[in-house]
Amino acid sequence: MHSIQDVNKDAKLVLSVRHLSIQNQQHDLVQNLNLDLHAGETIAIVGESGSGKSISSLAMLGLLPEHLKVTGEANLNGQNLLQMNETQLRQIRGKKIAMIFQEPMTALNPLHRVEKIIGEPLLLEGMPKNKVRKRVIDLLTDVGIPEPEEKLSRYPHELSGGQRQRVMIAAALALEPEIIIADEPTTALDVTLQAQVLNLLQLLIVNHGMAMILISHDLNLVKRYANQVIVMNKGRVEEKGAVRDIFNTPKADYTKHLLDHDFGIANPVPRQDPSALVLSLHHVGVKFPIKQGLLNRVKDYFVAVEPLELRLHQAESIGIVGESGSGKTSLALAVARLIDSDGLIVLLNQDLNRLKESKLRPLRAEFQMVFQDPFSSLNPRMTVEQIIGEGLALKKLKADEIQKHITEALLKVELPAEFISRYPHELSGGQRQRVALARALVLRPKLIIFDEPTSALDRTTQRAIVKLLRQLQAEFQISYLFISHDLQVVKALCQKVLVLRHAKVIEFQDTESLFKNPKTDYTKQLISASQY
Repeated sequence: MHSIQDVNKDAKLVLSVRHLSIQNQQHDLVQNLNLDLHAGETIAIVGESGSGKSISSLAMLGLLPEHLKVTGEANLNGQNLLQMNETQLRQIRGKKIAMIFQEPMTALNPLHRVEKIIGEPLLLEGMPKNKVRKRVIDLLTDVGIPEPEEKLSRYPHELSGGQRQRVMIAAALALEPEIIIADEPTTALDVTLQAQVLNLLQLLIVNHGMAMILISHDLNLVKRYANQVIVMNKGRVEEKGAVRDIFNTPKADYTKHLLDHDFGIANPVPRQDPSALVLSLHHVGVKFPIKQGLLNRVKDYFVAVEPLELRLHQAESIGIVGESGSGKTSLALAVARLIDSDGLIVLLNQDLNRLKESKLRPLRAEFQMVFQDPFSSLNPRMTVEQIIGEGLALKKLKADEIQKHITEALLKVELPAEFISRYPHELSGGQRQRVALARALVLRPKLIIFDEPTSALDRTTQRAIVKLLRQLQAEFQISYLFISHDLQVVKALCQKVLVLRHAKVIEFQDTESLFKNPKTDYTKQLISASQY
């Protein structure tokens, strides 16, 4: 691929932002942001959670809550977006500026099929129905979705994470906007899909003369795909400039801190005492029935995980890696008995697959699950105290004992005790993930299953969470099954790595050997895609 740092200096200026500031009643959320975006160019805005990246772009589209005060200018083809009314902004959104959001599962309408999600704006523009279908299929093909006709009738929940993200990109491209704002467009995707999605966006930008604002905390992606970088910290611009200058000679201490990718190393391999075996999987496989016809009869099965073997000892971590749709999450849900599977799942000498729910319930305290998106997995109507204490309520403890356990769990995940009265929406992404971890820890389980627990977090928060997980593992001798597409995180936390592809195990060895001498081309590809 060409060096994307080099942009045509004579390219058309499509967006000019001057002195953009955003305040709430108490303090400044964004101070004095300036940028010039040209056709064919990608400007990256980077920074940690809460730095002002996303709200800056939402301000340009008039999508911020009314209580926030926005000043400055954002000129698109000579018109100031910040002065427009709602009717004028509707003519801009989607047509001139389109947005790709971080979490497609919440951004896509769950009640609409793919054809309607992508085709609706085209129908509203007056395109005939037969042409809309063809255009939707073309867009799905453009974003690399195989068998697009077959996907038209699917709902978002029937697609993998990578497919959902592609559908959202196709919907954003439907009206051929001049500017795409991509807000963390690949955090939920594995490294190979990240590269595919961003290569695709890059091609579209170059071929159609579009421009992109890429909001990201992943500096690896920024280095590969942006021309200019703006580094933000607590609403202020720390520094800005060409990608090669920022990466080669960063001036601000904060930028140097962001560029530090040292996650540390995994805890030493525990002694493999046979009596310390926590989990063993024997011929465990997952398949889903494909039903058809009026009677909903099972016609065939979709194999999500081919039968596999695995042994996990006390205080050991096994990383499960592979691209979207490889079977990682299906395996995790099967181990947690949240979906049905074949084979033996032996936890602490009991086969979970043979236990009825009544016998399984008391055992659930021994294995807990931490999900990728804490905002969906934490009950928004419950306080932090209620969320963490929910499992303890089943143990018939006294109120003061429950309170003591909750406070201890919060301190273990390095959150202040006064957070107990907060609700999930009052916390940052990193804080929510710590609450999810505290909820799992409070029951002192022998096994925690993590499904992409750090993918939506910025690098500093990821580093802190990984360090915390190592400490907790050493202190409580917990075993981890750790699903991730981020091999840097897996390397820093896991003693062994299992690689899944198309539902099959293609490699399983200790972490050091896997990184030094991967046995398959696919693993080599995963490792190279995650290198900085």
